[in-house]
Amino acid sequence: MQKLIAFVLAIVIVISAPAQTVQRPKLVVGIVIDQMRWDYLYRYNERYADNGGFKRLLNQGFSCENTMIPYAPTVTACGHTCIYTGSVPAINGITGNNWRDNQLNRSVYCTEDSSVQTVGSNSGLGMQSPHNLLTTTICDELRLATNFKSKVIGIALKDRGGILPAGHSANAAYWYDTKTGDWITSTYYMKELPEWVKTFNAKKLVDKYYKEGWNTLYPLNTYVQSTADEKSYEVKAFGSDQKGFPYNLSRFAGTNYNPIIATPFGNTLTTEFAKAIINNEQFGADAITDFLAVSFSSPDYVGHSFGPNSVEEEDTYLRLDKELGGFLNFLDTKIGKDQYLVFLSADHGVAHVPAFAKEHNIPAGNLDMQLLFDKINAGLKQKFHIDGLAVDIENLKVSLNLPLIQSSSLKINEIKNWVIDYLSNQKGIAAALDMDNIATTTLTAKQKEMLVNGYYAARCGQIQLILQPQWIENYVSGGTTHGVWNPYDAHIPLLWYGWGIRPGKTNREIYMTDIAPTIAALLHIQMPSGSVGNVIQEIFN
Repeated sequence: MQKLIAFVLAIVIVISAPAQTVQRPKLVVGIVIDQMRWDYLYRYNERYADNGGFKRLLNQGFSCENTMIPYAPTVTACGHTCIYTGSVPAINGITGNNWRDNQLNRSVYCTEDSSVQTVGSNSGLGMQSPHNLLTTTICDELRLATNFKSKVIGIALKDRGGILPAGHSANAAYWYDTKTGDWITSTYYMKELPEWVKTFNAKKLVDKYYKEGWNTLYPLNTYVQSTADEKSYEVKAFGSDQKGFPYNLSRFAGTNYNPIIATPFGNTLTTEFAKAIINNEQFGADAITDFLAVSFSSPDYVGHSFGPNSVEEEDTYLRLDKELGGFLNFLDTKIGKDQYLVFLSADHGVAHVPAFAKEHNIPAGNLDMQLLFDKINAGLKQKFHIDGLAVDIENLKVSLNLPLIQSSSLKINEIKNWVIDYLSNQKGIAAALDMDNIATTTLTAKQKEMLVNGYYAARCGQIQLILQPQWIENYVSGGTTHGVWNPYDAHIPLLWYGWGIRPGKTNREIYMTDIAPTIAALLHIQMPSGSVGNVIQEIFN
């Protein structure tokens, strides 16, 4: 009898015992640095602070040293979307920062949404949402997994850098209004800014940064990893009279809130706002995992203007290192050491300024896309006697006027062949091809895969250009850009740190698409709906 009673009690205890709780961190912080080449981790490594962000992540976290972007074009909207969806433009639909929509027959901005209004200012810069994104993000999946109890917010100076990572179901996304110097959002998320955001904006931190000006963090002569401070091929981002350090920014205080984005203080503003979110929205304050998606946009603006070998770029990264170190210390105090998970990556890299490359006998050049487009249309008119047969060049793709061609007696393949023949004979263009026939081209397997992964027919031009190495589109008068398949644009950093991460590194080839499914595995949630990546097994404890 006693044995029977004991057996029954044991069954009751087993049945009534609570299920094993899924182990998750209190907070996930995704950090995307807009325009960070992988080699910046080591180019400036000796100058990074021991208590800064990059060395801490490298030495105490896990580094995927050979992480590549698996598609082209390698631009901001596509990069942020890929990181958080585990998907590629061919699936998630974000084929560029802008694209030619063949159904709407017009150019479309990646996060434009005329059905919403700005919240937080009187400008039209808030008419944005994730409306054009076709898949879920890892942030959406976390919200779904916790029955929308997890809090998710995305932030960036750029609207697309905050909106696309946070996904469709985020509590909020915030971005910077260059007309007012404030953080704003749209009616997609809320009707009015929270009081704490209003209070933050009222501080007018940008004016404070302007009055401090931008000088180098260390003596100018110690920036030995950079070219001379003043180079003719650098864009004069703060006025033609300001040719180098120190930059006097006080003239912009209270009048022009755009120049701050091309300084390291754009990163400072972003960091301070990230801290304010964690403090005021109680991120990481309970057992339900929250997600903060942070994108640092300023390195992209600095890089475009001054190039990867500039003093401005080096100083931006030395300052960002300190920002990240301070932010990690803040997370240690606020959330608790090893209670949060951080990953750091980039949306793309960048090419050297062509004029800089030429100084060192490296072949390079610029392709004026507007001039090229005009010549294509002029040639098509001369050949086929109809004006306007091409309507756009975007993301290195030529868009043809499909309605006009369909309503005429012209054959589209004849038009395509003429454009391809013309482009193939232009300086700086390695190849031009019909995306409908890419399988039959003589491109390498990697190039084909990247171009196919970046192609969503309804949002892409029909003819693809491939530039010669070191050639860039536009920026003819100075500066540089990104967007191509080459490693300088496609090789990005990927660092993991904190909860559940085993310190170390791997040189195995890993892809940007692997980030989201790896987070899904760490959190024990479903991967995003368009994910094609794989879990990075090496990072797990």
